Amino acid sequence: MVAGNRSVAAQAAGLVGFLLVTAAAAALGSMATIPNVDSWYAGLRKPPWTPPNWLFGPAWTLLYTLMAVAAWLVWRRRDVDPQARRNALGCWAFQLALNAAWSWLFFGFQKPGLAFVELVSLWLMILATLVSFAGIDRKAAALLVPYLMWVTYAWALNGAIYRLN
Repeated sequence: MVAGNRSVAAQAAGLVGFLLVTAAAAALGSMATIPNVDSWYAGLRKPPWTPPNWLFGPAWTLLYTLMAVAAWLVWRRRDVDPQARRNALGCWAFQLALNAAWSWLFFGFQKPGLAFVELVSLWLMILATLVSFAGIDRKAAALLVPYLMWVTYAWALNGAIYRLN
């Protein structure tokens, strides 16, 4: 992988930047989620295959970290078409915004049906990001596979919750 003429300090700053952006998206989503987990969400009927609440924090921490590292790997590839990199990182930014929006739709506005529909857009945007990353850095694309799988599961869970309530 070619990082171009960026210094080690610039590389590290880039990684920190992507970690901070994903942490900001996580924080924005958490603003809607945390106040509603023990109240509104706790009162919903859920399928028996719903994971325990304690699992969501560690799972999302890992997924956000993988997203950040994947974007950083694409960002540092100076040997590819700059427009392809910009497009790929644009897909990444858009899916991150959709990710935060889901938390607000589901938890903040308590609209599981609308959140379910929004997850289709999020899933498609994650897939578009993964495909665009694959054309630039296969490791970056591979880092997004667990995220796509988790959102697939979340979509099924969201749909089940909507149907049960």
